[in-house]
Amino acid sequence: MKTEAEKRIQEHLFAMGDGGYREFSAKLTPNVAIESIIGVRTPALRTYAKEIAGTDDARAFLRALPHEYYDENNLHGFLIERMKDFDETVEAIDRFLPYVDNWATCDLCSPKVFRKHHKELLPYIERWIDSGETYTVRFGIGMLLSNYLDEHFSVSYLERIASIRSDEYYINMMIAWFFATALAKQYEATLPYIEGRMLDGWTHNKAIQKAVESRQVTPSQKEYLRSLKIKQ
Repeated sequence: MKTEAEKRIQEHLFAMGDGGYREFSAKLTPNVAIESIIGVRTPALRTYAKEIAGTDDARAFLRALPHEYYDENNLHGFLIERMKDFDETVEAIDRFLPYVDNWATCDLCSPKVFRKHHKELLPYIERWIDSGETYTVRFGIGMLLSNYLDEHFSVSYLERIASIRSDEYYINMMIAWFFATALAKQYEATLPYIEGRMLDGWTHNKAIQKAVESRQVTPSQKEYLRSLKIKQ
């Protein structure tokens, strides 16, 4: 049975719903039933999360899992993003990840507090990647992509992600994004992983495709990367 806080939040989400955006979201997330999508636009969800973060309603909502609607899950992720305590944030992520069932909800949540705790975060990223659960693995890779490809970069992260083998499309797609971003930000360190074909063929080619689409990769680098595509 829903709490009064859940009812209030759900009613507010329905008030913000957009039928056209509902249809659009359903096309982007084909494994999510359209009946479970309200159609709240992402900027509106973020604004609402900012408005209610830290309130009793928000705390009650974060305890109420699983949620009924896709938009509620996205709001849940945005509320976690706004948490300020590292340990509480990790605990909230661990409670939430088992209920994440699509790439969009997975990728939308990127807690700000993680940017201040790079050393402490790494063991959790390792645990998420080792979980064997599609969207938990994807989330772990995403956290490495978001937080460790700039000043906190290490070649060991490339090695770790290159070692992942999966039949799951949404895991392999995130691996490709990771290497495409690494090529944009750490080209010289990342290139040997592409030259050495250290990813499976599909992921290798997808990483090159995404890197070539990046404005951060130079024209000459793009030309060379294209020559490294695997014919399948």
